[in-house]
Amino acid sequence: MKQKLVQGNLKDTSRPQAKDFALDCSVAGYDYELPPELIAQNPAVPRDSSRLLVVDSPTTGIEAASLHHIFHDLPGLLRSGDLLVMNNTRVIPARLYGHKSTGAKIQVLLLEERQYNCWLALVKPGKSFKQGTKIVFEARQAGTGDWGLGIGDLEDSSLLPSPQSPIPSPKLTATVLETDAATGGRLLQFDVPEGKPLMQLLDVFGEVPLPPYITTSSAADEQYQTVYAKQPGAIAAPTAGLHFTPELLQKLRDRKINQAFVTLHVGVGTFRPVEVEDVTTHLMHEEWIEVPATTVEQIRATKAAGGRIIAVGTTAVRALEGAAQSGNLQPFCGKTDLFIYPGYQWRVVDGLITNFHLPRSSLLMLVSALIGRQRLLNIYNEAIASGYRFYSFGDAMLILPEAITVLSQA
Repeated sequence: MKQKLVQGNLKDTSRPQAKDFALDCSVAGYDYELPPELIAQNPAVPRDSSRLLVVDSPTTGIEAASLHHIFHDLPGLLRSGDLLVMNNTRVIPARLYGHKSTGAKIQVLLLEERQYNCWLALVKPGKSFKQGTKIVFEARQAGTGDWGLGIGDLEDSSLLPSPQSPIPSPKLTATVLETDAATGGRLLQFDVPEGKPLMQLLDVFGEVPLPPYITTSSAADEQYQTVYAKQPGAIAAPTAGLHFTPELLQKLRDRKINQAFVTLHVGVGTFRPVEVEDVTTHLMHEEWIEVPATTVEQIRATKAAGGRIIAVGTTAVRALEGAAQSGNLQPFCGKTDLFIYPGYQWRVVDGLITNFHLPRSSLLMLVSALIGRQRLLNIYNEAIASGYRFYSFGDAMLILPEAITVLSQA
């Protein structure tokens, strides 16, 4: 049964009680009701015109209301010497459509490359993807030569079709190798021209995947990328970063609010719902992260000078905290399955910019670990009452370090 939030039903969560702790560990404790019309279908234009709910006090969400701003107000809400840490992953065209030899239509969502041109993918419909099944994918748009080559790329003009003949649509094939027990997906071996990695062909055959709750969007692909997206590999955007514009980033630099970058390729670990009742038994799917030495040095220098580390998005949080699991932040390149929920001992992050997340999600649990579960639900209730837009293309919230209390498990 979903927990219905009642506006104004605020309580002191600075003293965790047995009932509250039990709900912290129960997936049912992270339910809330959201009117469907508050699920954003398109991003704000310009990006930084989205709304920004600010949590600036230990009493916000308990006995005090949040502050309401516009995202472009961010430079005035942070301090000179603060460091914003951003995830510079780039969403790849990971959704492909095709058919089997029988003509049955299928679709796949690429997750990660396990070996050269061998990818783990979520598939639909699953029963169509038995071991040995051959799949043919077609380009999104016809009108180019095979493998996305234009006419100018063909040295031998005799290979060109006659003017009366249509130029064939390029095709791509794959074979199902096996089922992946951890994700329910399939390992697909792609047959591509020698020397060509599949990643180079995705612009021809794939499309940037939007989350399933975005059903009527007119957004262009670049609107689902951050302006600083650099490292291809994600299958979903680090959405807290979508609010930044080049102009806003420059205004932040002008105020000596610095910027550093990590990479977490957003995958199934981030967006898959928590399906166990006891959240402490939830297992996160591993995701690839890189925290470079330059970012570690910036963080150490910032903390030494009295500045604060403000993570831009939950994926930046997991990258930073994942690289500090030894007890101290170190440069790291590899995979993490870190799952953060109430009771987590923070090592790096002081504050957070984040969007509003789905019920029962690991992301909601992560933010709860920072300020408390019931307190966060109270703030979400306030956001709903104020008409904030939720999820990937929605508005944002800023949790300042001064809003975080030591006892935030409730």
